[in-house]
Formats: sequence, structure tokens, C-alpha cells
Amino acid sequence: MQLRSLLRNVDVKGSLVVPDIRIKGIAYDSRRVKADFLFAALTGTKTDGNRFVDQAQASGATVILSEAPAPKTLSGSWIQVADGRKALAIVSSNFFGNPTENLQLIGITGTNGKTSTAYLVESILKASKERVGLITTIVYRGPEGTLPAERTTPESTDLQSLFAGFLRQRCNYAVMEVSSHALALDRVHACRFRTGVFTNLTPDHLDYHQTLDNYFKAKKRLFMGTGMGPPRQSVLNLDDARGTELARLCAGRCLTYSQKGNADFQIKDVRTEGSGTHARLNTPAGPWSIYSRLLGTPNLSNILAAIATCHDLGINKEFIQEGIEACATVQGRFELIDCGQDFRVIVDYAHTEDALEKVLRTAREFNQGRILLLFGCGGERDKGKRPAMGAVAERLSDFSVISSDNPRSEDPMAIIEQIKEGFQDSSHYLVEPDREKAVRKILTMAKSGDVVVLAGKGHETSQVLADKTIHFDDREIARAFLRELI
Repeated sequence: MQLRSLLRNVDVKGSLVVPDIRIKGIAYDSRRVKADFLFAALTGTKTDGNRFVDQAQASGATVILSEAPAPKTLSGSWIQVADGRKALAIVSSNFFGNPTENLQLIGITGTNGKTSTAYLVESILKASKERVGLITTIVYRGPEGTLPAERTTPESTDLQSLFAGFLRQRCNYAVMEVSSHALALDRVHACRFRTGVFTNLTPDHLDYHQTLDNYFKAKKRLFMGTGMGPPRQSVLNLDDARGTELARLCAGRCLTYSQKGNADFQIKDVRTEGSGTHARLNTPAGPWSIYSRLLGTPNLSNILAAIATCHDLGINKEFIQEGIEACATVQGRFELIDCGQDFRVIVDYAHTEDALEKVLRTAREFNQGRILLLFGCGGERDKGKRPAMGAVAERLSDFSVISSDNPRSEDPMAIIEQIKEGFQDSSHYLVEPDREKAVRKILTMAKSGDVVVLAGKGHETSQVLADKTIHFDDREIARAFLRELI
């Protein structure tokens, strides 16, 4: 693409004579630069891309895009912009042909429930014979294949490339999780959203956002617009106070859902059995009855969000019901591990106090025996939630094993000490920093009728340590040891 076309709608600083240069690719990592690339020198929290301009040019970058002024010793083309991240998002969208103009893009944001809601929407769209792309914490996939997810929401260049790939695969829809980091860092700038979905807001990522209000401010950007105007429709959870706040801001272009009160989509009554959940709903299209194999109160909210989203897209009721029933499990989200043992084992991604509370309460709904919990807290993340999660564990489980969960550069025992501050009774837990040993220990403790909850890692297949990242999967460890026990 010609550089002039690439820079369309970019806020360039100062007067600029755009050279007649053809750009073959875009990179924000100097190690990914090839001949005739544009290199975006972004300023990050840990490093400054301007330090790597020489490396990028040596690898073939012919144009540098940066918020900084051009150095006096510059050889080559330098584009100074007002906002580097917004500029990168716009040039990426231009380079890939502005793919979201031709996709029905559904963005889902919130603290918990994003992944499950995205899987449910995808399942409904597939039931209606639509071709759909999916971008989640777990996986990026389209009709013709999958890629492992590097992060919940990719950087703007990678994101626009995925969208262009979905169009090549003849997708009409794309469903994606939109993280607060992605919104704050403009990864989804220049994306045109058909629908924005809000699940809930509880304390998380405060190491980055600092305050809950800042965290919500980032989430709110999805509904106010990301450079292409607000979504045509917003789907909002009225069981969360922030959902009610968004409903006022999005008046006239929103659908609401609730398990507890009046909303466009609301639960009338629920009947739960061991294999799933039956529910009757009030909807704008009249009463509905649905069945889902997903268990627990939190999933009822996710199901309502998916139903409201797809109803607004014009999907027939029969396909919505079929898609809900077809979505039997979501990796690492209240995932049952069954090797024939006489107690339940649940793996869940819960890594905040609110998510942990919901998982433990859901486990209690289906169990008359003890709730045994294994959990930890991630290193280099919000430290305030560590004792709070300890308090939830003591209050809602019968016994806990405190272990490691991606300690990163922090001392695992220092993290565990902070978790212990939330406990009042030291007899309510034991400490085992080696997570594999901890999984084996808690499974050995389980008796017939108990529920073992392995919380924190969910779908993850690695453990991030100070000096290395190792393969680790709670589900693999649990299955292997359960087979030994049996």
C-alpha cells in the first residue's frame, strides 16, 4: 500500500510532504521488521520503541512512525504523530482494508464472564449456519483453523490482520473479548463495533488502572466509541451497578438483562439438575424456555447476555436455543474433570475475589460434602486482592491449599504470606508452593461427595516463573493423578 493511503485519517504533527513509498508491512516490534516495512516506535510501560529505530531500519524499515520528533541524524522517512497507539491502529486498519467495515463485530467487556459469553455467542451463530471468527483469552479461531491466544485482545496490527483473515474465510461475524488494557491502550481504536456487551465490573487489574473508577473508565470506552462511533447496540447487565450507569449513558441504543429485576431479558424461574440448568425467561419476543449444560448462577448471566446479543442480531429463537444447548463447556471455566472418581473436581480461571466467591458458591449449590480449594495469586499484579482472596477462601471453602499461580519475578512465599493475611484461622489452610505437589495433595484429601476446586489457572498451560516459563496445566496434572488414585 502507498504510504499516502496508509496515513489516511492519521493525526500527523506539523506539515508533511509524504514521499511516494510503497509499504509492504507494519511492525511494532523491531524483531518482526522486514524490507519496506513501516515501524511504529511505541512508548510502552517497560521500554521505548524509539530505542530500536536503528535496528528496525537495519532490518529494512523505510518509514518510522513515532510521537517523538525526527532525530537530526535521521536517514529515511519519519512520520511524527500526535498519538502513536491511535496512529498505529488507524494505519493497521487501512493496511488491511478496514476489515471491520465488512464484519458484524461483537465486543464483550467486563471483569468476569467474557470468555463464556463469547463462546455462547459463537455457538449460537454457528447453530444458525453463520461463519464466525472468535478472539478470546483462550484461542483465536475462524472456520478454517485456530491460533493460540497470546493475550486477551491482540495489539492493533495483529487484531486487524485477524479480522482480514476472518473475511478471507467468508465470515460475516467476529466475536471478541475486549480487555480493559486493550481499551486503555487503543488496541481496538479504528474498529467499528456492531454490538458492545458489558458483563460486570469488580476489582481487577488495579496494578495498572490504580482505581476502580479508572478501570471502569477504560471499559466504558467500548460503549462511547473507539474512533468509529459507538456500537449500534449495547447489551448491559443491570445486576451490576456499572451496567445501570451505562444504561443511562446508552439510552435509546441498549438492551438490558438481569437475573434479579426488571430488564429486557430476565430470568423468571430456574431449575437446576446435575447435568444442567433449565430456565424460563421473559424477553421482548415473549416467554422463552432454555436448557444449558453450563452450570451455576454466573453462567445464567452469560447466557442472558448471549441471548440478548443474538436476538438483536436477528437470529431465530430456535437457533438461539440450539446454540445455548450445544455449548457444553468452556475450557477452564467451571470445567469438570471426571476420571471416574467419587468426588467432583472443578478447574476454573477465577483469579479475583469476586470470581472466586462465585465459583465457590456455585460449587456449594451442587454439593452436600466439603469444598476443598487450591488457589494462589499472580506475581506482578494487584497485591490488594491477595488477602481479600484469602478471606473469601476461608469463608466459603472448608479447607484450602495455598500455592503458586504465575509468581513471575516475585518470591512465591512472599505472595503466599500476603494471601495468609486474609485468613483468621491458620488451621483452615496449608501451604504448598509447588503447584503440582499442591494438586496431588488436595486430591488425596478428597473423600466421596466432596468438591475440589482448582482455581486461578483455568485454561492456562504454563507457569510463569522468575527465570523461565514451564509447561503446566492443572487439568493434565489432575487427570494423571486421579487415574493413579483410581
